Amino acid sequence: MRDHWCSTFPEPRSECTLPKAENDGEQSEAPSRNPKRRGLARSLGLGVVTGAADDDCSAIGTYASAGAQFGTSLLWTAPITFPMMFAVVYLSSKLGQVSGKGLFHVIKDHYSSWVLWPTLIGVLVGNTIEAAADLGGMAAALGLFVPLPAPVIVSGVALAILALQVWGSYETIRNIFRWLALVLFAYVGSALLAKPDPWEVLRGTLVPTVQFSGEFLSILVAIIGTSLSAYLYTWQSNVEVEEKIQQGRTTLEERRGTTQGDLRRSRNDILIGMLFSNIIMYFIILSTGATLHKAGQTNIDTAAQAAEALRPIAGDTAGILFAVGIIAVGFLAVPIMTTGAAYDLCQVIGWKSSLHARPKEAKKFYAVIAGFTLVAVVLNFLGFNPMRALVYSGIVQGFSTPPLLLFILLMTNNRKIMGDKVNTLPLNILSWITVGAIFAATAGLVASWFI
Repeated sequence: MRDHWCSTFPEPRSECTLPKAENDGEQSEAPSRNPKRRGLARSLGLGVVTGAADDDCSAIGTYASAGAQFGTSLLWTAPITFPMMFAVVYLSSKLGQVSGKGLFHVIKDHYSSWVLWPTLIGVLVGNTIEAAADLGGMAAALGLFVPLPAPVIVSGVALAILALQVWGSYETIRNIFRWLALVLFAYVGSALLAKPDPWEVLRGTLVPTVQFSGEFLSILVAIIGTSLSAYLYTWQSNVEVEEKIQQGRTTLEERRGTTQGDLRRSRNDILIGMLFSNIIMYFIILSTGATLHKAGQTNIDTAAQAAEALRPIAGDTAGILFAVGIIAVGFLAVPIMTTGAAYDLCQVIGWKSSLHARPKEAKKFYAVIAGFTLVAVVLNFLGFNPMRALVYSGIVQGFSTPPLLLFILLMTNNRKIMGDKVNTLPLNILSWITVGAIFAATAGLVASWFI
């Protein structure tokens, strides 16, 4: 690895070529390096990491609450959200690969500040609050094994995560995330130990059930909102840029453009990752639906509470597996949220932003990561209820995510940005359905306040 890396926003320096002005859409077809070796690595890497990050502590709490309240009748939401998750993450990946830039860098280049800043603020607030809630959820789960006060656990976990982000190399961080993602299979084991009724599972999976009540609409909106969180889009676009830097394409000129083969590999990668995420979502709902709901424990406020409640019903092993999954995914999701927020802010301001850069080469970028982490820790010290904080985060993201996704869809159909890599008709149809579903979820959230 070179001693100095150019960032997503290269500064003028001798080893970096300044990006030329964007042309009429023609993109370079620079071949990927070692495509055969990278194909399997990507499929088991980037997409799975993104999919696992989608099942963060707050998502686990939402899915556990859905199963506890409504049993197996909400299992159908997993296969329904799968194509929508694929569409939004693939569009983000495609945008990063073709443009060679992170999401907010592209938005900054093509939209006015009155569009850019409200969207950015909404994403930053949502990411920070969700990171805070996830730290609180991890502390609660660790508290089941370690007899320490929650503030001490939150501080220790935050410092460990921040140290990894600042001093760990990009390759180290990526490999750690891959292994942490595999821990989520603990939820499959937890659900199987619950011994669910096969016929109820089949009916809940294949027959959508909808109740027109405030509680049901709220949990349905929460499931859609948490499975399509905004931090996934920014992370995926930026990690595609980091992957190109990993290959030695350190300037924007070298990063711009991709091949159909790379897009195909990326599509397969993301399909695997989103399938992984939805399988985990499915088994979380199943594990609490087959146990807590049947036992009448329908009021579950946190993922840690669900883990504790599972132990006397499904056995200690099921409860322990559930708690271990919370801890592992927290170590994966929190740095993705805080780093993603740092990417977004630095790209808009114009600061250097890359995990390949050493701390002394991108001081502002790493300071911003530390700042968002600190705010997340402080929110826990202020005594905010983690689940109430997630409600506020969901409201903010509910209003910021739909326009953000709309921008992504418009940009990936813009030939000035994408050249001949604009979206196909089937992808556009799926994407527009997803945009409509997210806008409907936001409207449903507002409607649920008045029901």
